[in-house]
Amino acid sequence: MTDASIARIADGNPLLETWTGAFGLPPFDRIAPAHFLPAFQAGFDAHRAEIARIAADPAPPDFSNTIDALENSGRLLERIGAVFWHLSSAHTSTALQEVERQISPLSARHWAAIQMDAGLFARIDRLHAAAAADPSLDDERRRVLDLHHRRLLRAGARLDEAGKARLADILERLATLGTRFGQNLLADEAGWALALETPAMRAGLPDWLLAAAESCGAERGRPGVPMVTLARAMVEPFLQFSAVPALRAQAYDAWIRRGENGGGSDNRAVVAELLALRAERARLLGYDSFAALRLDGTMAGTPDAVRGLLDRVWPAARDRAAAEHAELEALARAEDPGAQVGAADWRFWAARRARTAHDLDPAQIKPYLQLDNVIAAAFDVATRLFGLRFAEVSGLALHHPDARAWEVRGSDGRHLALFVGDYFARPSKRSGAWMTSLRGQRRLGGEERPIVLNVLNLAKGAAGAPALLALDDARTVFHEFGHALHGILSDVVYPSVAGTAVPRDFVEFPSQLFEHWLLTPEVLTRFARHAAPGAPLPRALIERLRAARGRGQGFATVEYTASAIVDMEFHARPAVAALDPMAIEAEALARIGMPAAIAMRHRTPHFAHVFSGEGYAAGYYSYLWSEVLDADGFAAFEEAGDVFDPALAARLHAHVYAAGNRRDPAAAYREFRGRDPDPAALLRKRGLVAG
Repeated sequence: MTDASIARIADGNPLLETWTGAFGLPPFDRIAPAHFLPAFQAGFDAHRAEIARIAADPAPPDFSNTIDALENSGRLLERIGAVFWHLSSAHTSTALQEVERQISPLSARHWAAIQMDAGLFARIDRLHAAAAADPSLDDERRRVLDLHHRRLLRAGARLDEAGKARLADILERLATLGTRFGQNLLADEAGWALALETPAMRAGLPDWLLAAAESCGAERGRPGVPMVTLARAMVEPFLQFSAVPALRAQAYDAWIRRGENGGGSDNRAVVAELLALRAERARLLGYDSFAALRLDGTMAGTPDAVRGLLDRVWPAARDRAAAEHAELEALARAEDPGAQVGAADWRFWAARRARTAHDLDPAQIKPYLQLDNVIAAAFDVATRLFGLRFAEVSGLALHHPDARAWEVRGSDGRHLALFVGDYFARPSKRSGAWMTSLRGQRRLGGEERPIVLNVLNLAKGAAGAPALLALDDARTVFHEFGHALHGILSDVVYPSVAGTAVPRDFVEFPSQLFEHWLLTPEVLTRFARHAAPGAPLPRALIERLRAARGRGQGFATVEYTASAIVDMEFHARPAVAALDPMAIEAEALARIGMPAAIAMRHRTPHFAHVFSGEGYAAGYYSYLWSEVLDADGFAAFEEAGDVFDPALAARLHAHVYAAGNRRDPAAAYREFRGRDPDPAALLRKRGLVAG
């Protein structure tokens, strides 16, 4: 759709206008929830007309009139959707949630019709059959053609009409259920808070945590009253430091029972229906299970390959966790002979153990990890590796007052992207941390550079004081910025393979790799500075941090791997009708010998990665799969003797961060590393084996 035709139907709707502001940002200050339904309808209509023209083109299919045309279609719908789904996650409202409930099934129905269009598929199928003999196709074009062909097949393009109709119904219902799951979870998270009314309730809490809790109290209409919320950046440090076991138990129970509290926000029936429909969808498409469908085209390829990795990691992780638990109970019983370390107590005693065994106190480290300094450190690593330059931009109309923006330029001064960071938790934001884009990168039809966002849920500091981060929070900042760099540095022709549009078990590689630089002395000595005097993190403390990197990895690996195992247990089943998801979860955990004092990182009713949409459905293992790559990949820099080695950084830039999905990810990794990854690097990184 041309700008002129958009203008004709805009009728005062800012979503349908040409965005002429700085960097082509959406006019967030003028967008209201009422604008979205008519804008989406205009986007659907325009997209359908574009696809109809491609499918009905009387000319024989070629790359230009079919694939290029397809890649150029849906631009209006894409930009409206980018704004809407960003707001619905990062700054929602009752009105936006109502729109989301209406749009989710409409969008699913729309995309099902596009992907099952017989005329469109016939043209792509014909091109795909002739591709091997077409000398005009370069590697990126061949990859794009192959991916489109596979995508349409997996969307049901070869089903009969009855099959297509049933699949469309399934996809529409799945979209509705995914929206309900996410909104239920947000309701449980936003609806719970623990008010620390008395000094006794605050026992053990450091000043920075109390300041963050007071900010939460002020946001919830209780100024002067510290309040603990279910944001991970708030509840985890509370569990680390609170000296009141009953309050730890109360907060922990609320945290792990999100989505299973009965009433309208309970997610258990939602999960049961989601799983049954996903299994039916897979059978319609000729797959043994939903996991087989989802893993087709990934690096792992099959459920058996995923289980092979999980089975290799699990015993070592469980054994390490058992040893850690014994150490914690010994420490607890030294103070109270009858003490037992349960799941609500693990973090408290683990923090105590770190202080005694490694002379590491999270409260001592946190003042050195100011959010602004950690952001600056991430930028500096990107500068030293890739030559990027960052300049903060003020005066932009962003989606929330907390959001900040930076223009990113290359070493040659060329504009590469606008980067937006939205770092603090609030009731209108879903939990977790993620990267997204308001505009992707492309060179088809002219160069377009991206608008990339990081959204996190960190705790604010007191008014006028810096936000202080736990080490895990600082890792999250680096992790999400690694994703952001994957979008910022993207340099491909076709938007469908740009940036993070890679297989799920490769997408975490650039982000997890970037985390490694946080704990390098080169970074910590420059950017870890005390919030009050500004003194640098002492070198001795840096060495203790690095020496203790394997500390607690039994616990961390168990809680993560258990979630990945349960995800695969759900989705590798050929039939899941009339199931009880909680019984399956319990059976899977009993089979693997889940330690009683550790819970899954994401229990089923709040497993948003898997059930609020299907981004990580049958794919939660991918963090571990990618960790094989990141552990082995960073080892290359260590072997070079320079964590900023220019030759390695250049190969990493060319074959990973800039390359998107224009080639098979296994081949891309080999081009960077010079060989296939060594799976043992993962176990060494986590300290689960010696070496």
